[in-house]
Amino acid sequence: MSTSSRRAAITGAAALLASPAVALRAEGWIRWQRHTAASRASVDHGAWDSFLAHHLHRGADGVNRLAYGAAKGAGAAALADYVRMLEHTDVDALDRAEQFCFWGNLYNARTVLLMIEHWPVSSIREIAISPGLFSIGPWGRKLMRVNGEALSLDDVEHRILRPLWSDPRVHYVVNCASIGCPNLKPTAWRPATLEGDLDAAARDFVNHPRGVAVQPDGRIVVSSIYRWFREDFGDSDAGVLAHLAHYAEPRLAGALRSRNRIDDHRYDWAANVWTHDLPA
Repeated sequence: MSTSSRRAAITGAAALLASPAVALRAEGWIRWQRHTAASRASVDHGAWDSFLAHHLHRGADGVNRLAYGAAKGAGAAALADYVRMLEHTDVDALDRAEQFCFWGNLYNARTVLLMIEHWPVSSIREIAISPGLFSIGPWGRKLMRVNGEALSLDDVEHRILRPLWSDPRVHYVVNCASIGCPNLKPTAWRPATLEGDLDAAARDFVNHPRGVAVQPDGRIVVSSIYRWFREDFGDSDAGVLAHLAHYAEPRLAGALRSRNRIDDHRYDWAANVWTHDLPA
């Protein structure tokens, strides 16, 4: 290999390692299109509600934080039981709304359980269990089995939720245990309130500085989510800005509608840990 080729390979590897593992294109897994349209079956998410009521806290900064250390022991055992219950659910027997909530709650519960299992870590990206030389974090590891299929967190987000529902609000549903992520909902996702809850989650994130911030000089800085998954928001700066303006409070919406491009992106990968749960 020539010197220039080696340099290019090293540069490419470094860029891959620096990029987020979550920035994947949506490729639908057709098997998970199966559902029962007239089904009256539902999933009991009460255990997830109970866990969140005990261990999720709203920070003074507007970020919902999890007491990962305090959740070890009985909390983790109850959460593991809930995840196993979901794994043994016949997803094909559910209607589409129940399925959407099922996948969103499973993703979030398994992510929280993963953090507890590996706690303490400063970031979920330290849980380097994904297969592949340049893989980052846990997202590629098969951690669940549903209807006989082994699934990773990436599968749930990028092969099921994003492509099969084609709703950009999916990004306000799944939580990657990081400060920069949209808030972990303090109760389970449920069909009866789904539409209103999705819009509320979008507004919560868009109107928080980690979602959108207008700098003193007028520059628009948004979450890197809108860069990594730009295809889900119209695949252009104009599309992203229109999405953001739709959920923004009036003053922010006016600033967004006056611009035709985004100036910068940012994301905080630090763990969304409840500060009272940090080691002394």
